[in-house]
Amino acid sequence: MYKTVKPTTFTLSLELLEDLDIMSKELGKKKTAIISEALEMYMDYQDIQLAKQRLNDSSGTISHDELLKELGI
Repeated sequence: MYKTVKPTTFTLSLELLEDLDIMSKELGKKKTAIISEALEMYMDYQDIQLAKQRLNDSSGTISHDELLKELGI
């Protein structure tokens, strides 16, 4: 059987940990679920930022015909 999760250890400030405890109790969610959701949202946001940066740094675009020619199709 394959594991889909892996226990991980990391350090949080006491203030952030306290906020996490409070939020966990108020939402009725496990701290792991809150952290997982937050990381997913953060990574999605960073993916968008990286895509925008790549788009701004690109040398331009090529037409569909140029792409096909480049691929030898």
